[in-house]
Amino acid sequence: MDFLYHLFFTPSITQSLFVLTLTIAAGIFLADKLKIKSFSLGVTWILFMGILLSHFGMRLEPHVESFAKDFGLILFVYSIGLQVGPSFFSSFGKGGLKLNMLATAIVGLAVLTTFCIHWITGTDIATMVGVLSGAVTNTPGLGAAQQAWFDMFGSPNPDIATGYAVAYPLGVVGIILSMMIIRWIFRINLHKEESKLKANDSENDNPTTAWDIRVTNQSVDGETVYEVQKTLGIQMVVSRIIRKDGSEEVADSQSIISVGDTIRVIAEKDKERTLHLLGEIQGTEKHEEQKKNVKGLVSQRIIMTKAELNGKKIGSLNIRSDHHVNITRVTRAGIDLLATPELVLQLGDRIMVVGDQEDVKRVANIFGNTPARLDIPNLMPIFLGIALGVVVGTLPIAIPGLSQPFKLGLAGGSLIVAILIGRFGPYYHLVTFTTTSANKMLRELGISLFLAAVGLGAGQSFIPTIMEGGYMWILYGVIITMLPLLIVGVIARMAMKIDYFTLMGLIAGSTTDPPALAYAGASSPNNDQASVAYATVYPLTMFLRVMCGQLIILLCC
Repeated sequence: MDFLYHLFFTPSITQSLFVLTLTIAAGIFLADKLKIKSFSLGVTWILFMGILLSHFGMRLEPHVESFAKDFGLILFVYSIGLQVGPSFFSSFGKGGLKLNMLATAIVGLAVLTTFCIHWITGTDIATMVGVLSGAVTNTPGLGAAQQAWFDMFGSPNPDIATGYAVAYPLGVVGIILSMMIIRWIFRINLHKEESKLKANDSENDNPTTAWDIRVTNQSVDGETVYEVQKTLGIQMVVSRIIRKDGSEEVADSQSIISVGDTIRVIAEKDKERTLHLLGEIQGTEKHEEQKKNVKGLVSQRIIMTKAELNGKKIGSLNIRSDHHVNITRVTRAGIDLLATPELVLQLGDRIMVVGDQEDVKRVANIFGNTPARLDIPNLMPIFLGIALGVVVGTLPIAIPGLSQPFKLGLAGGSLIVAILIGRFGPYYHLVTFTTTSANKMLRELGISLFLAAVGLGAGQSFIPTIMEGGYMWILYGVIITMLPLLIVGVIARMAMKIDYFTLMGLIAGSTTDPPALAYAGASSPNNDQASVAYATVYPLTMFLRVMCGQLIILLCC
């Protein structure tokens, strides 16, 4: 029976692997079985199971614990960044600045609350920094604070880590509970909220639309599409022209526009007033692919699945001149992009084309249009990106007036690199597309490893600290967690009318909390609003969280 004792209680590589996987399996089992109505803590049960097993003596070999925690978190945030990277910068144009301002307010209120508790209770500021990091579930902030203390005094301060360990579990719960309280305050029905979000999709997510315009302006009579576009001063695509005699043709930049023609124009939504200069707008067509003309012209969405076209500009393919087919727009990560000649294509893009049915078939073959090819994983950008993320995360950043530089941390660096690779990788012919199932697999694997390692590391001191008076730190942590979230959450919902799914992503991202994002994702399985909001605020929030922890130590100790 000695081998069983060693397998459970004697730290080694083999024992660590066994305990780590046992913790994850037990936590997932509890996540599936322990639910109150439709609510479950989900993968957060892995954290609590790790604390429980650690309390009874099951520990990880220190190097394995550190690797599992860091690598798991990197996998989780990197997969998020890679998924939302193509739409990340677009989201800034649709309220990203507002979301980051709200996230900054949450960070600032948490720091202010921490100082208030320190002044009122007299609790050591180093301990409060640990409680702050645990309350907002920010491990990189904890590490930065510990490093700052060590650099100043030459020895570690165990109270920082203990404060973190005590506050972390209820920090996770407090973040999710804040989401639930906001939902209760505003009586939010998830199905109605999602229906409202879908109804506003074209306005909030897709910046382009199509108009049918009957040309009445004599000043454009006889001009080419290119000349009209230059005169109006806007980016637009004319996909087809219905002549006065009823004939229809696919348009290109040299097609002549005459008074009495009806043209199909695809442009950004806010250009409607400018397009009125051409003539009478007959209406809009949201789903152009559903339109089929009796004279043979069809609209169809095809999927780009040929890797050799990844990173190519639309104009370089000569689709219109060689095949008499017009590309009108490209859908990427749920966002419609205007198909300008300079637009760079990415693997997995859904391309809207207009032309004769046989010509469209040939163009579909050019782009591939074989969804099964997208099932092949592209691992190189994942591991290359993680390597670059480690470099960025460990890069010291000097701040004037501070004796010690601070760092973004492994998770922050990996997320930033993933977003940049997801957005700009195709410009350098780097295939960054991953299927939804592959991305979710990486996410779940990463968050499971991270939570198990954190729980198994925190459980040893968790109960003793509580029994010796540390239970007050739990209360402090709950206040630091929930008060800023509830204040900003109510303001965001009431004054700024932010939808609940985006609000959940804001709350999860402003606390850099993967379990909260996992809960938000489970609450919104049919949209990516939470993930986009999370990734929008995460880089700035991570920067601020890491900086705040170090600044408090450097300025107050």
